[in-house]
Amino acid sequence: MSTARTPRTARKKHIAVVAAVAVAAGALGLASYSATKPDEPSASVASGEKGSAAGPRDGVFPELEALARRDARDPLAQGRADAPVVMIEFADFKCGYCGKFARDTEPDLVKKYVEDGTLRIEWRNFPIFGEDSERAARGAWAAGRQGRFWQFHEAAYAEGAKEKGFGEDRLKELARAAGVKDVARFTRDAGSDAAKAAVRKDQEEGYKLGATSTPSFLINGRPIAGAQPESVFEQAIEAAAGDRAGGGEGGKSGQGGRRSGEDAQDAQGGQGGQGGQGGRGDQGGKGGKEGSGE
Repeated sequence: MSTARTPRTARKKHIAVVAAVAVAAGALGLASYSATKPDEPSASVASGEKGSAAGPRDGVFPELEALARRDARDPLAQGRADAPVVMIEFADFKCGYCGKFARDTEPDLVKKYVEDGTLRIEWRNFPIFGEDSERAARGAWAAGRQGRFWQFHEAAYAEGAKEKGFGEDRLKELARAAGVKDVARFTRDAGSDAAKAAVRKDQEEGYKLGATSTPSFLINGRPIAGAQPESVFEQAIEAAAGDRAGGGEGGKSGQGGRRSGEDAQDAQGGQGGQGGQGGRGDQGGKGGKEGSGE
C-alpha cells in the first residue's frame, strides 16, 4: 500500500513546487516590468500594495531564495559562501543602468555588507542586447577563469566603456586592464563552448524567472528590479539579515540586523524599501529592457 501512495504523493509535491516557482517567477517578472513601465511608480520591491513598503514577510519567495548557489569556488561571486544574505544580480555589460549600479551603488554595498560578512553577491550573466552583450558576458566569464572577474566587471562598467563596444580587440584591452595574466588563454576561454554554456545557463535562469529588464536582483528571495536608490538595497539587505538572525525587520542603521553565517537561522522575509520612477530602456535581445531606479 505504501508503494502505491508514494508516486501520487511525489506527483502532488512536484506540482506544488512547480506552482510555487511559477508564482515566485511572476513576482520577479512584475517587478521587472514595473521598473521599466513609464509614468508610474516603480515596483522596485515586489510587494502587495502599490505605494507602500512590503511588510516583514511580504514579497519574499523561498523558491527564489533557493537559487543562491553558495559555491565558495564561484569566481563570479564575492562574499562568504555562508553569508546570511545573498543578492543575485542579473545584468548585462551593455546596460547603462547596470553600469550606474556598478559604479554608484555596488561599491558601497560591498564596503558596508560584503566586507563584514553580511552579504554575498552572486553575478548572473544576462545578455539581452545582442551579440556585443554576449561577447562581453563570455569575456567576463573567461576573466573569472583566471580570478579576475570583478576587475573585468569594473573595467567593463567604467564610464564610457560600453560605448566602445565589446569586440575581440576591445575585450583583450579590458582583460589587460583587469590584470588578466594570460590574455591568449583568456581569448581561447571566451570563445569556448564552456563559456557559451555558462552564459546560456545564467541567461535561461533569468528568462525562466520572468526577468524582463536589467539589472534585476534577488535578495534572499525578494525581487528588486532596476538601479534603485542605494537605500532600497540597504533596507532589503538589513531586513533579510535581521530575519535570518531572528530579529525581525532590519533597521536603517543596520544595528541588530547583521549577523554571521554561523549564527544565521532559517527564516524568510524582510521589509524592502521604496523605489523611484521607472524609466524605459533600449530594447534588445529577447525584448529585454534596462530598468531605471531614478
